[in-house]
Amino acid sequence: MKTTNKILALNTGSSSIKFALYETGEAEELLFTGSLTRIGHKGGAFSVRDGQGSSIASESFTLPDHDAACAFLFSWVVSQGEAYRPDAIGHRMVHGGPRYSSPQVVSPELIASLEELVPYAPEHLPHALKAVTYASKHFPGTLQVTCFDTSFHSSMPPVARFYPLPESIRSEGVQRYGFHGLSYEYLLGELERQGGHEVGQGRIVLAHLGHGASMAAVKKGRSIDTTMGFSPAGGLVMSTRTGDLDPGVILFLLQQDKMNAAEIKEMVNRQSGLLGISGISDDMQVLLSMEPQNLKAREAIDMFCYRAKMCLGSYAAVMGGLDTLIFSGGIGEHAAGIRSRICEGLGFLGIAVDECRNALSSSVISPDGSAVTVRVIATNEELMIVRHTLDILAGTVHRP
Repeated sequence: MKTTNKILALNTGSSSIKFALYETGEAEELLFTGSLTRIGHKGGAFSVRDGQGSSIASESFTLPDHDAACAFLFSWVVSQGEAYRPDAIGHRMVHGGPRYSSPQVVSPELIASLEELVPYAPEHLPHALKAVTYASKHFPGTLQVTCFDTSFHSSMPPVARFYPLPESIRSEGVQRYGFHGLSYEYLLGELERQGGHEVGQGRIVLAHLGHGASMAAVKKGRSIDTTMGFSPAGGLVMSTRTGDLDPGVILFLLQQDKMNAAEIKEMVNRQSGLLGISGISDDMQVLLSMEPQNLKAREAIDMFCYRAKMCLGSYAAVMGGLDTLIFSGGIGEHAAGIRSRICEGLGFLGIAVDECRNALSSSVISPDGSAVTVRVIATNEELMIVRHTLDILAGTVHRP
């Protein structure tokens, strides 16, 4: 392996692509990072910043689909010249299904296998596979690596992993997988860097609260439970996703001919959550600004915080207590009022928030001496992808 390597990380979502190019050597140097947003919707944007945070590209346009988005993105990367040509490319794959719980080198056989797993994540996997195809076209021969969001949760015990379904159904891979694993892996590493190994081995709840939202219970460095399940639509209330939903609701809508399967899929993933409750917006900042005058906005925020508080308490129960709570994601990192509401009334668990520190989004927002340390840590899924890709490039992970 070369002394330094440039690694491009691609984080492909259902309506966005985030990306970053790092040069790795003695240190990890960010060369540029950016995103394509609202793919398939009006009002999309392309933005890129250099390693110092200065803007180097910014455009507003509408991209009809992920094919157009990938073509645009890779053409832009190529246009940056040989100095920014990646030595390897890492991809976030939201779902590894029952087959994959560690990073994999891209091969024709892997692609064929992942295409078979599309039914597990039809909103995400097809788009991520498109990115692999476009990367191969623009950077032929470059090593590509897939990093699975479900890997982090493969340590969950059977009591948390399995649904109470017949064996014939469970044997088809219908189980709780969990997601946001790359984010959680990064946060756990940052916690150990900031607090030491012993802190990282404690009883931890990680809260990735953003457009997609989830929590994970981590004990002795291993995931023992998480709110998302078979799909990213389960668990907490999210921006447009329902979170946990009584299956009887789905059966009712189907049996009474209220909706067909495609309409239910659209409702569960894109019309519910904060948007569905408020009828106004899926953006937490917008709802917070409207809350004083708008009852529906207040109801949406209250439900978001209530469900998060409920899950936090349940994870403290299954771990026999709590040592550290970490907020991350767009809402978790920036919405002080949401952090405060989730923690409110949890003094019996040892959770308290210093409102001055919280307002500043300090790295530690709990008072000195609190039984539970409450932290705010910015996540970095792209850097986690880079690290996994570098491990394979360096030969510390087996390459077939």
